[in-house]
Amino acid sequence: MNAEFENVCHTMKFEAVTIKDIAKALGLSTSTVSRALRDSYEISPETKKLVLECAEKLNYRPNPVALSLKERKTRSIGVVVCEIANSFFSQIINGIESVAYDRGYNVIISQSHESYDREVVDLQFLSSRGVDGVLVSVSTETSDYEHISNLHSKGLPIVLFDRIAPGINTHTIIIDNFKGSYEATEHLIHNGYKKIAALCPSEFLSISSERLAGYKEALGANDLKVNNDYIKHCFYGGMVFSEIEEAINQLMTLKDPPEAIVTLSDKLTLGALKTFKRRGLKIPDDIALVGFSNADIAEITDPALTFVRQPAFEMGKAATELLLQLIESKRPVTEFEKRILSPEFIVMESGNSRS
Repeated sequence: MNAEFENVCHTMKFEAVTIKDIAKALGLSTSTVSRALRDSYEISPETKKLVLECAEKLNYRPNPVALSLKERKTRSIGVVVCEIANSFFSQIINGIESVAYDRGYNVIISQSHESYDREVVDLQFLSSRGVDGVLVSVSTETSDYEHISNLHSKGLPIVLFDRIAPGINTHTIIIDNFKGSYEATEHLIHNGYKKIAALCPSEFLSISSERLAGYKEALGANDLKVNNDYIKHCFYGGMVFSEIEEAINQLMTLKDPPEAIVTLSDKLTLGALKTFKRRGLKIPDDIALVGFSNADIAEITDPALTFVRQPAFEMGKAATELLLQLIESKRPVTEFEKRILSPEFIVMESGNSRS
């Protein structure tokens, strides 16, 4: 048996090892080996030890496909975001993976690139691959949520984060968008600015309406009227730079241009900084800027950017924990949580008074 054992170890070194190979090497039945690997009480400690030692030497790994068929689970979750290159979403993904891999789940990531059609295809692909659940942040084009609702009604565990789809009864994780934009706008007002514009993502997105509401409330609380000419929406939220450039050019060529701008998403903030540089505008001397940003560049710009930092990593962790609760629950879940995380407002120089 020893000679055959060594021969199998040698020949199977770079091949997929099965229970049959272990059984052959040890002269045992496959059922005995299977029960030993499951730590069955029917198998003696000596035989279990022998089987485990052989399995280790042969580099045996359970077949994940076979396990998924047996457990009816793939130990994988899907994630749909608009763009991985967006620092906010990349940090969310880091949070997702930190929980998922620790719990033995693989993560499959899809990008919608702000396309409704692409989002539909992404979700169809993930569900067809048999993922155990999905984390979704909807695209800027998405105003019809039937594709998400259909999967949810068929029993696929879904958690929505950041950009949520109304009418779907499941766990949601969002940022306190109202608070973030209110504080950003109020900071500019307290620094003497009265003509403050807002650069916003698509009107379809939940984050856009919530952040715009915070901006308007801050103006009203300080006896400033909302000027609709100062509100610009960029439908693709910064993925298309020309949108940002055109919006800022429209603002700066108004008969009464703004003195400051609040940018209400990460990509919009970066795009605004790029546009100001192209136009030769100095911050805050020519125009003040406060924006949402999770990019490292926010703290190394000159002058340093005053910005709203979202707890992206924490959002990813929380969303994954709630999704795994749904996946692993032994009973149907009927009560769902809407969790609101608080952003951090970081004051630097870009929103200060003019020198």
